[in-house]
Amino acid sequence: MDGQKPIRVMIVDDHRLIRDGLKMLLAVHDDLEVVADVGDGGEAIQLCARVEPDVILMDIVMPKVDGPTATARIRESLPHIKIIALTSFVEEELIQNMLKSGADGYLLKDVNAKELAEAIRASYQGRSTIHPAAAQVMARTLRQSPPLGHDLTEREREVLSLLANGKTNKEIAEELTISPATARGHVSNILSKLGASNRTEATALAMKHKLVP
Repeated sequence: MDGQKPIRVMIVDDHRLIRDGLKMLLAVHDDLEVVADVGDGGEAIQLCARVEPDVILMDIVMPKVDGPTATARIRESLPHIKIIALTSFVEEELIQNMLKSGADGYLLKDVNAKELAEAIRASYQGRSTIHPAAAQVMARTLRQSPPLGHDLTEREREVLSLLANGKTNKEIAEELTISPATARGHVSNILSKLGASNRTEATALAMKHKLVP
């Protein structure tokens, strides 16, 4: 280790057997030190400031405070701590929730000791490690992303068609027999759903993605 301090690791998992197994796997690496192991996300939140781990191995599904919740809370108060999801699950929703909460990596519990140690070191150095199975799920999700405008209501599509023809809010309101305020609300929703900053951009996107005749 050339005199360097070991990377301080906290293990968060509701199964004692898993925690003990992980401690044994990491014990063979001189540059890694398990400074705490707890069985719930709530315990991890309370203990972090006192134990000051460098990297946390965080389970996702736990009975009290789950992984995403604990990760988000820790990231808010101690953003320098790196957090790696370590789980048995590769469901899209769980992966997204964990990464959105601020996890730096996503590993499955089938990794071997060498892979786990390398992931901890990578996370400590600011690099992310995503298990190939999780990466495949995320890639498939991106490929299957719904088309632009999929969430427009039938009325919003009518308004978009009129908007694309250059109609003002007042003209849209008169043509659809709705109030000007309602017309403005529909236009605002359309801009938001299309990610457009103005009516001209919304019209261009509508034409490009064939949302209007």
